[in-house]
Amino acid sequence: MDADLAALPDDVDALKAALMIERARMREVAAERDVRGAELAVARAKASEDLALIAHQKLRIAKLERQIYGPRSERSSLLIEQMALEFEELAASATEDELAAEIAVADVTSVAGFTRQRPERNTFPEHLPRERVVIDPPAVCNCCGGNRLRKMGEDVTKTLESIPRKWKVIETVREKFTCRDCEKISQAPAPFHVIARGWAGPSLLAMILFEKFGQHQPLNRQAERYAREGVPISLSTMADAVGSACTALAPLSRRLESHVLAAERLHGDDTTVPVLAKGKTDTARCWVYVRDDRPFGGTSPPAAMFYYSRDRKGEHPRLHLAGYSGLFQADAFDGYRHLYAPDRSPGRILEAACWVHARRPFFAMADLDENARRKASGKKEIPLSPIAIEIVRRIDVLFEIERPINGKTPDERRAMRQMLSKPLVEELQLYMREQRAKLARGHDLAKAIDYIIKRWDAFTLFLDDGRVCLSNNAAERALRGIALGRKSWMFCGSDRGGQRAAAMYSLIVSAKMNGVDPQAWLADVLARIAAHPEHRLDELLPWNWTAPAAAVADVAA
Repeated sequence: MDADLAALPDDVDALKAALMIERARMREVAAERDVRGAELAVARAKASEDLALIAHQKLRIAKLERQIYGPRSERSSLLIEQMALEFEELAASATEDELAAEIAVADVTSVAGFTRQRPERNTFPEHLPRERVVIDPPAVCNCCGGNRLRKMGEDVTKTLESIPRKWKVIETVREKFTCRDCEKISQAPAPFHVIARGWAGPSLLAMILFEKFGQHQPLNRQAERYAREGVPISLSTMADAVGSACTALAPLSRRLESHVLAAERLHGDDTTVPVLAKGKTDTARCWVYVRDDRPFGGTSPPAAMFYYSRDRKGEHPRLHLAGYSGLFQADAFDGYRHLYAPDRSPGRILEAACWVHARRPFFAMADLDENARRKASGKKEIPLSPIAIEIVRRIDVLFEIERPINGKTPDERRAMRQMLSKPLVEELQLYMREQRAKLARGHDLAKAIDYIIKRWDAFTLFLDDGRVCLSNNAAERALRGIALGRKSWMFCGSDRGGQRAAAMYSLIVSAKMNGVDPQAWLADVLARIAAHPEHRLDELLPWNWTAPAAAVADVAA
């Protein structure tokens, strides 16, 4: 270091010249890096287009073979649905890569842009009603300021829009005027459309997204339903719409993620997600982290953030929560263990265990109602455990104490728990230790007791911190939609599709948690997000959003 300083000239002018040379070199390096990044984005977009084209051709061949030779078995129709889903995900990914390439090439003049070769879309059905929306023409010439304007034509953008139980095509007209003084042409600027060339309006896009990610209806099923309503939309066109809309909503997903990870306490859980692989399906995971401060009187709005991963390794939650410190309520998954390390950076995460998880194995051995049903139907009864029945009864008393203090401040909750719950928890610990000493190591009841005793600090954290809940039900409620939807869509078409689904689940579930209609919210956000200032993007988050007056009037009508 000293040698390097000694090599520098003492003359100020020479130092300035050396600095200018170094800055020029750094600019050249940055420009070269930008060019390489743009070239990589274009190459990725071309590769995505090729994959989507191949999948599309395979789907068309399979459909033609089925049409010519007839269905050979029920499995053939399922395979066609699988191919349609794979093509849907690849087409949406290709659109995302194309938009990313456009952004990367925008500031680089030496790299040629890339545009996907899309098939020509069919014109909109003539039976659909038209609504002509004429943008106010310019009053004066944009060039010279003269007011002697004469109409010379117009540009019409036809947008297919969806109104509940009603379809129509909105024709947005931009009239052209020529100035008699300077012969310059004046025309109003084109409005923003989320989809290129504006073929789909925001309400239709919101319906497609909500049906796919909120109601778990794949695009091929949606296309069949729309065709029956007299509005045929091709699968590739709808997949393009999903890719474009997800790209437009990405900034909102990042704001939502920042809000969730700024919480004092998080609920965490994961569930299985089948994902399509070559000749089979793999089992991927969908992770959720829920911020819900309402149980301890918090004023921050609730929200949920979803992530997708191909496996269930512990590195995924470590990556998701890399910048988080605070309370974390989850099950005893071993992958969370590194989060609770005392020397963790940026801070330690305190483990709060779930009493509902702990109660389940005891309840399975104490289910009196199930035995009554079995006895009534003539089936063999399940052996019940008096110890399990007593432990379930004691845990239920703890939950009874929690109900009246739900929504109270943390201090009020802690005071009530110290007075009522703490003596019961201490008695429960003594009872479980006494019973555990009488049980064999491999007994199911012994395993259930060990699950609690080994994590006693995590299970009793709620006694000293009023922010902790007894259960992790908030995370399980967020995952309920995925568990139900698995029966509809069977699997994700690709890893990119899983990541895209996780981002949309985050937006839709967060809207539901705040009592907002996800479809109406998505429609308004997609109509406004392009012109909305970035520093005011939080205004579009579900808890800050209010339904437009026009939408309220339509619902009332």
